[in-house]
Amino acid sequence: MDGNPIAKTVTQYMAAWNEREAAARDTLLEQCWSDGGVYVDPNVSLIGREALGGHIATVQASRPGARLEFMSGIDVHHNVVRFLWRLVRADGTCGDTSIDFGEIGVDGRLVRIVGFFGPAPPLP
Repeated sequence: MDGNPIAKTVTQYMAAWNEREAAARDTLLEQCWSDGGVYVDPNVSLIGREALGGHIATVQASRPGARLEFMSGIDVHHNVVRFLWRLVRADGTCGDTSIDFGEIGVDGRLVRIVGFFGPAPPLP
């Protein structure tokens, strides 16, 4: 992390995805995710911090011991971000690299994340 407050917010967001303890995860999300934040990926669309925390817990339960790790730096311009990440399974094997795009609100917390899994599709 480079000291940029937006990069800190995104780092807290990724830490929340890896936090197994619900109270600690909720604290991280309170710091980085707006009350009405919108999260969408190919499998889910949800609104709010509580909904995101519940979704993270569900994903963790379906992949015991797995974690997310950054595969790129955090690209920031204006109030938007993008970064690459991948799933690392409990046995150390890795899933596809995926990309998230996000928007930071006036209070410095994420108001939206749009995630894409795996590589971009080939040209037709």
